[in-house]
Amino acid sequence: MSPASAPLDLLPTGEYARDWALVDVETSGLMARRDRVLSVAVITIGPDGEQTGEFSTLLGPGCDPGPVEVHGLTVERLRGAPSFDQVAERIGGMLQDRVLVAHNAQFDYDFLAHEFARARMWLPVSQRLCTLALNRQVDPPTDNMKLGTLAAHYGVPQQRAHDALDDTRVLAGILRASLREAAKLALPLPLVTCPPRAESTFTPKPPKTPCAYRNPGRMTPGGPLQQGMKVALTGETAHARAELVGRAVAVGLNMMTSVSRHTSVLVTNEPASGSAKAERALAENVPVIDENTFLRLLTDVRPGVVHEATAVVVVPVTESDAEQVMPVEQPVSSTAAAAPVTETPALPTNVPDVSDPAPPQPAPSGGHLGKPLAGRRVLVLGGAHAEAAAARTRVVELGGSAAVNLSVSVTDVVLLPGGEGDRRMSRITALGLPVQDRHWITAPTAAGPVEVGEAADAALRPQEPHVLPRGGVIDLPMPLGGPAPEWYVTAGWAPRSDCEVDVVAFLLDEDEQVTFDEDFIFYGAPESPAGTVRLLFGGPAEQTVALNLASLPPSTRKVVVAAAIDGDATFGTVGAIQVGAAPGSSGAPLARATLDAATTERTLLLAEFYRRGPLWRLRAVGQGYDHGLDALARAYGVDIAD
Repeated sequence: MSPASAPLDLLPTGEYARDWALVDVETSGLMARRDRVLSVAVITIGPDGEQTGEFSTLLGPGCDPGPVEVHGLTVERLRGAPSFDQVAERIGGMLQDRVLVAHNAQFDYDFLAHEFARARMWLPVSQRLCTLALNRQVDPPTDNMKLGTLAAHYGVPQQRAHDALDDTRVLAGILRASLREAAKLALPLPLVTCPPRAESTFTPKPPKTPCAYRNPGRMTPGGPLQQGMKVALTGETAHARAELVGRAVAVGLNMMTSVSRHTSVLVTNEPASGSAKAERALAENVPVIDENTFLRLLTDVRPGVVHEATAVVVVPVTESDAEQVMPVEQPVSSTAAAAPVTETPALPTNVPDVSDPAPPQPAPSGGHLGKPLAGRRVLVLGGAHAEAAAARTRVVELGGSAAVNLSVSVTDVVLLPGGEGDRRMSRITALGLPVQDRHWITAPTAAGPVEVGEAADAALRPQEPHVLPRGGVIDLPMPLGGPAPEWYVTAGWAPRSDCEVDVVAFLLDEDEQVTFDEDFIFYGAPESPAGTVRLLFGGPAEQTVALNLASLPPSTRKVVVAAAIDGDATFGTVGAIQVGAAPGSSGAPLARATLDAATTERTLLLAEFYRRGPLWRLRAVGQGYDHGLDALARAYGVDIAD
């Protein structure tokens, strides 16, 4: 039975049967800590799939409504509408004791959290479910994950896009259909725990102006200061701290809030105070000067070297884009695990050198020459870690895509020793998926064409993403005549209950250093001050880094996306990490990589966005390290312990 023809009032039982509160908001902008909600709609659904409540209203935000061409909410339409605090209690009552559901749920959740905080109330939500993340797991054969596209796929009627109430009604149909598909695959729901949000976390932080100069390194004892030097302050000062920082920034110094091996000088009147910064400066041999010396040196700061500015070139996007760029396949050394790691490790250096990659060439017409598994999505079950990793690598070499979890798009299953005991085998048998033995991927001519049937929906997918091997590189296309898209890098893995994986991002300059501490994006600081890089949580086994490349400062030459394991587990335990890069939160992935070479490592470099001349490129890395996240952060110039 197709999703469109299935009865919409019946939901699977078990964990799929819950009390749901479906939400959609229209907003004056994209930053929750700055912009406001213009309209909101809430629909409640019981465990049986029956609707139990509905509420929607326009809101008077007290600000400019923003992109009227998107939501159609003009000042005139909003005039006389209630403020959020006037309806907060009613909305809170509908959300209470229910799972909040939205498409790109973190967006709606963050906006509601800010509005509730402004109304001096708590957002009564303890769990949320993102239908975007859920459908990334289901992976239906659609060309993107937009609400309208999924509605058409699941047979849900849509009348007025970007109308909060209609979008929420559409969302209800998509949720029902998605839950049924997830139940067929026995997928765990990507529920996100939502801890209470303190009002102080919503205080907008003014963006810090990036330092225009490169870091020249350590200050020579007795020598001058130079523009671009990284300077930290600690302890009591005679002058106000804000005055000292302001004067230093005005002459071109880069003021930091922590000390690392990249710090040029520490300013303190109490070098023996025992503060964390003073102890770190001593350990790293960072020069230390007092406040009076610092003030004297500020009067004669030497010129520095300005960061190179690079304009972003707009590359036309055509229907054949996917065949206009080819991955650069170069070998990557296995891992850095064999080398001893000092407390402050060197920056990663054994990633493939792509400074002069081969120019993009079109793919052969009429098929994929030498790629017999092209268009196939292969799930490998069982085997020791090394054997399973080798099998997935072979799948990619033959043009296929290695899956991490069971989804609608999986076309084949390769069974290694022990795989028959995998909990997913009963579902695989019920779905009629072809099950191959280990010899199948060594005899690719036996693969044959993708069969069309209930278990082969992937054959109907309009455009498959590029499959990048470790070290593979692709140019990022940009649309003509419009704004550059925000890129979303999503990392997913098989759900586990014995450890947690944290995705992080580092914004680096020409010297492979963060320009300032806020260029480290992690679970404790999930958004850069200007909102250009954000960490999004789609579930316990999926996290996304969103990057607005066009808005990054010229000093940012590279954005490194990495993952780290909290605790004693390793990536050999977690298994393969799947990384996908897409333009926009609901866009179709342009590229996908499955990274599983790590064994004993606790941190793993996943991907890099980097400037190459006038272009931005994406590289799949897959480089692992035995040390933890704190050591990786120090290598890039920030100490997360401070």
